[in-house]
Amino acid sequence: MKYRNLINGEWKESDKEIKIYSPINDEELGSIPSMTQQEVDYAMETAKIALSGWRNLAVVERAKYLYKAAEILERDKEIIGTVLAKEVSKGIKAAISEVVRTADLIRYSAEEGLRSVGEIVEGGSFEAASKRKVAMVRKEPMGLVLAIAPFNYPVNLSASKIAPALIGGNVVLFKPPTQGAISGLLLVKAFHEAGIPAGVINTVTGKGSEIGDYLIAHPLVDFINFTGSTPVGKKIGELAGMRPILLELGGKDGAIVSDDADLEKAAKDIVSGAFSYSGQRCTAIKRVLVMENVADRLAELIKSEVEKLTIGNPFDNADITPLIDNRAADFIEGLIEDAQEKGAKALTQIKREKNLLWPVLFDHVTLDMRIAWEEPFGPILPLIRIKSLDEAIEICNGSEYGLQTSVFTKNIVQAFDIAGKLEVGTVQINNKTQRGPDNFPFLGIKGSGVGVQGIKYSIESMTKIKSIVIDL
Repeated sequence: MKYRNLINGEWKESDKEIKIYSPINDEELGSIPSMTQQEVDYAMETAKIALSGWRNLAVVERAKYLYKAAEILERDKEIIGTVLAKEVSKGIKAAISEVVRTADLIRYSAEEGLRSVGEIVEGGSFEAASKRKVAMVRKEPMGLVLAIAPFNYPVNLSASKIAPALIGGNVVLFKPPTQGAISGLLLVKAFHEAGIPAGVINTVTGKGSEIGDYLIAHPLVDFINFTGSTPVGKKIGELAGMRPILLELGGKDGAIVSDDADLEKAAKDIVSGAFSYSGQRCTAIKRVLVMENVADRLAELIKSEVEKLTIGNPFDNADITPLIDNRAADFIEGLIEDAQEKGAKALTQIKREKNLLWPVLFDHVTLDMRIAWEEPFGPILPLIRIKSLDEAIEICNGSEYGLQTSVFTKNIVQAFDIAGKLEVGTVQINNKTQRGPDNFPFLGIKGSGVGVQGIKYSIESMTKIKSIVIDL
């Protein structure tokens, strides 16, 4: 099937196309347009034309389109979920849940937009001489938002950019991931069916080598919202110049396990956090830092949980499914080989069939091993034994990333003390690292991102303040 881009209210083809194959079995799923720079220009220009009408709508009018799109998504959850599962090798149950969660996110974005109001500031609260001055502080859209989404949540992480931008009065140029583009285009189809005005959402697909940098550096773009790798995020920062950006990048999320922790619960949460969607998540637990005196027991418990994981086809709802491509599997295989060569002990079998990797648990991982520091984005988990919690904090803070960390301990005072010392955006106490719920702030520091997401925070990020001052 040929999929098309939504440009100025019409579904358009391009002369060239990119074929999309399933990571599960190489089935051809369809093709997407490979746009030229000239086609990108047209998409930008028509979005800019649509901006005036969209931003001038009352928020309650914009919200109606979001509510309708959410209804359509929920109606088509199984159709979209099935495509999503095939396209990115995600368990069918999780894929359908992602669509439902996205409908909820869009609704909440509409509701949060209705609650987003300006304020009146009295000059007399600062100095007597300004008592007659009053500032009306209003929130205005940034303009044209370039939204770039990743493969691992091609519906949810697309909508988390699109819906807050729209309710804030922005227009959106949406670039879905190439592997995940069909799912992203089906998301936009829901907005189109909801009747959203022409040009308010335009989509662009194509080769990064041809239009990637061109999109980011384009003079008509007012704001860039990107989820993806840290190296690409750094490049976006350079190309963006003075324009505002919101970046959600990589992570090396740790799980610190104290010797007073509930080890059974910790093991279950760690395995769920590390291996959900085969570890292809920025918020996956990617290393465990455990006190030496409980390390043997925790390793045994985690191994037992890993051995319960099912491996295979997403349509059988297997826990571990084929990775997004062979290159991803090759990278993880390199990490495995490095760890083995340097003395790490594999507690589970090491097995690969094409891009399907069996989950691997390594014990006795040392800091000279790549797996101690690099983000694998796959089903591999290293255990690092520590002599003190301060050592764990030092290792966590030594990472180039700063997304999340889990802390497992029964001592809540100790947990908050550790949380205060960790250089990350979020600390999870006695739970796995995770993105949601979508109304919570979500952020990374250092190499893990720029700015704050989460529905309310995303709306704030993609609106700007205008102060209108009058002397009464």
